[in-house]
Amino acid sequence: MGSKEKRRAALYQKIKELGSVSQSEAVNKTSIVVEAAKYIEELKEKVEKLQDDITSLSQDISLPVKATVETIDKGFRITVISEEDCPGLLVAILETFEELGLDVRDTNMSCSNKFHLEAIGENETDADEIDTQVVKSAVLKAIKNWSDSNDED
Repeated sequence: MGSKEKRRAALYQKIKELGSVSQSEAVNKTSIVVEAAKYIEELKEKVEKLQDDITSLSQDISLPVKATVETIDKGFRITVISEEDCPGLLVAILETFEELGLDVRDTNMSCSNKFHLEAIGENETDADEIDTQVVKSAVLKAIKNWSDSNDED
């Protein structure tokens, strides 16, 4: 096979992969690229919405609670810290893990006079759909819901 044919075959394979990743059902190269571009725009909009949600949720939380999420091998390291005691917050966060399909693999927790949780959650399904932004948004939403329910009491 000549150099030109190898390049063509490699290009064809990349176009095919692009169509697969963008879930395109198109058959010609131009349509696959156009659909991939649309898919990328949709993903950008989702990321922007999640970032807006995170910013909004962070500002809405009345307690001085800090939450961080980091991506690790097969999952996430979630850290939640508050200078106040937060009865019931652990349950709210663990329920969020379950809703996201995360298995708690390791946890460090302290609840005396302060709240400190560091947990490792791994994807049960190995789904690529879940990312750091989704996890952080869900954890912040759980904190906000917990905070709102405690304000009503």
